[in-house]
Amino acid sequence: YQRWVMVKKRAPNAPPPQAVWPTPPEHVAPENLPLPAADFSDFDFVASGSAKRFDDFHRGDTIHHGDGTTLEDAEHMMATRLYQNTAAVHFDALLQADSRFGKRLIYGGHIISHARAMSFNGLQNAMTVLALNGGTHAAPAFAGDTIYAFSEIIDKAALSGRDDVGALRVVHYVAKGAPMRDCRARQADGTLAPEIILQLDVWLAIAR
Repeated sequence: YQRWVMVKKRAPNAPPPQAVWPTPPEHVAPENLPLPAADFSDFDFVASGSAKRFDDFHRGDTIHHGDGTTLEDAEHMMATRLYQNTAAVHFDALLQADSRFGKRLIYGGHIISHARAMSFNGLQNAMTVLALNGGTHAAPAFAGDTIYAFSEIIDKAALSGRDDVGALRVVHYVAKGAPMRDCRARQADGTLAPEIILQLDVWLAIAR
């Protein structure tokens, strides 16, 4: 697990340290995925609300998850406390009034949780996150923003010794400031579209 973060320097005028850039693998290889503990052989597709399972998804599929969510300060602050994040940028409105954005910032982990929750519409039978390949918090979010989510299936793999469950490699995208019909992942030059605030690349276990 490797993460790059920005931290304030103790002495603002001090030179920055030398940059050290590790080279992680692009993604977790399918043969290294942990096998889910749950038994999917008697999976209840009626209770989940969808009959779509592993073999119904294909590389290149795009799934628009539909429902939007308008973010509110109260709910994101409650969730951020549960995540044990105490950073003032998420809580102190008086302090943040003089910040770059002039208001509290929605914690990125809260956006990740929305991505997983919103992806249920279309990925009802993807029950477990097997691995996190990587992600990008591409832009900030604030109370009052309305977000939407869509996902791309970029790979799939059988799991060794299991015929009840398979793995989908899914990239979740969360967008703001654009109607769902206008959401896109990338611009013509390959960079993330300006409405994208989160890109999250994961392996999911899904019933077969």
